[in-house]
Amino acid sequence: MSEKNTHDSTVTTESATADYDAIVVGAGFSGLYLLHRLRDEFDLSVKVIEKADDVGGTWYWNRYPGARCDSESHVYCYSFNDEILEEWDWSERYPEQPEVLEYLRFVADHLDLRRDIDFEREVTSAVFDEAGGRWEITTDDGTQETARYFVSAVGCLSKPFIPNFDGVDSFEGDWYHTGKWPHEPVDFSDKRVAVIGTGATGIQVIPEVAPEAGELTVFQRTPNYAVPARNRPLDDDDRAEIKRNYDEILERAHNSGFGHPFEAAHETADGLSREEVEEVLQPRWAEGGFRYMLTFEDLIENPETNEYVSEFIRDKIRETVDDPAVAEKLVPTDHYYATKRPPLHTNYYETFNRDNVTLVDVRETPIERITPDGVRTTDADYEFDLIIYATGFDAMTGTLLQMDIRGRDGLTLEEKWDDGPKTYLGLSVHGFPNMFTITGPQSPSVLSNMPVSIEHHVEWVSETIKSLVDRDVQLIEPTKRAEDAWTEHNRQVGEATLYTEADSWYMGDNVPGKPRVFTPYVGGVDVYHETILEAAEKDYEGFELTESVQNLGRQGEQPRLSVMEGD
Repeated sequence: MSEKNTHDSTVTTESATADYDAIVVGAGFSGLYLLHRLRDEFDLSVKVIEKADDVGGTWYWNRYPGARCDSESHVYCYSFNDEILEEWDWSERYPEQPEVLEYLRFVADHLDLRRDIDFEREVTSAVFDEAGGRWEITTDDGTQETARYFVSAVGCLSKPFIPNFDGVDSFEGDWYHTGKWPHEPVDFSDKRVAVIGTGATGIQVIPEVAPEAGELTVFQRTPNYAVPARNRPLDDDDRAEIKRNYDEILERAHNSGFGHPFEAAHETADGLSREEVEEVLQPRWAEGGFRYMLTFEDLIENPETNEYVSEFIRDKIRETVDDPAVAEKLVPTDHYYATKRPPLHTNYYETFNRDNVTLVDVRETPIERITPDGVRTTDADYEFDLIIYATGFDAMTGTLLQMDIRGRDGLTLEEKWDDGPKTYLGLSVHGFPNMFTITGPQSPSVLSNMPVSIEHHVEWVSETIKSLVDRDVQLIEPTKRAEDAWTEHNRQVGEATLYTEADSWYMGDNVPGKPRVFTPYVGGVDVYHETILEAAEKDYEGFELTESVQNLGRQGEQPRLSVMEGD
């Protein structure tokens, strides 16, 4: 018998009364669904704490021009409620930020969720009270509330990152980070505008700013592979077809490797000539979106296949950009396609054919500092009226660590993850009882269509909490051995791919001093979902279930989960 799930009813340490069964942080896709599940389906008391003044999560904050979903709208949504699926109509193949935000507002109102959300409160600390067996949550207004369970639904890309340029605060014009864009429109008319960064966000914002700005200068460190989105309006026939087949579409999405309702078209490019590969790729390119990425099943494992797919994009860039010198600066050569976040674009490369757009390669001429008038590189001083930082996020762990989370024996999550995140199943952390993370590190999260992974996590966490409440089990925490085993499994699966060869935010490379660790789980959404269900079905294999804090902290045994059998 494994030590994993000891439930000794003779240990009767009483838990102190808590204000709520669960406190959830964040009112985006994850927090809204979790509130509904725990409150409406399981009749538990729940409080959601949200620092914004409305629901939406990432879609509340990321309001920059061009902000748009890169999953197709009809699957970038909840699947659990037939009324919502029937009543909501998407207007485009890839919805813009305002439409996604309006969708989440619609869901919040439809399910009457707002009454249990505290807006404009930010969690400053979450401390596990060992004597009482509960979490104490403190917010920026000085209020403290307690809950038996603490769930982070803060998202993976929530803490904006600005490189530590000298003189950032000296700039006398206006500046914005795309992740904290103002609610009122920003006027670019006839202004000299800089955009720093050409990742997924920069690739969306640059084509929107260029036609309005007087001059646009793009500062690029790393060129990226961007694939056409091929966005278009959805008409009544499109919507009718989707709704007729919704059950099948959503089932395919939830049982696929990436959470999309389509799979790879071919196993490999091995054995094919370049001409044959191009014949396969061209229709997927014309179709647009992530179908291009999923042309070949071994894209992220086989360097030869990836090079074919990468070179196809490079050729398309060269065909599109008129100036050969500019085109070569935009051609990626230092990483394999899709080993960094693979952006979709609308007229990104075409934008560099405009007379008012200039590209600065900061690998050749690095940025030395921000000046009162603009940007200084090693080569020149540039004057601007406005600077846009499209420099991304402290991804996956940044928002979690800034909350000052403290578990047993006063251990902080920051100390625990000093050399990189360690979790069990991407859901929980040894030393932090009754704490769960939705789409946390070491789960598929950012390598998937997020609502699919969110639903899998929310359903697992809510059903776990309900089961523990029904069984009168006070505490749950993964064993040390289970956490070590999953962390090692996550590492091995990642290192079997090309992901770990790229310098990316998947690896933490964009934030100086951050441990270089491959953070998401790349084993597949379908495999991962089966794994977490298997753990629950085996009476929470790898977890300690107990009445007393004194019983926690055991090493435990190697979890007997199918996916790790070969590790």
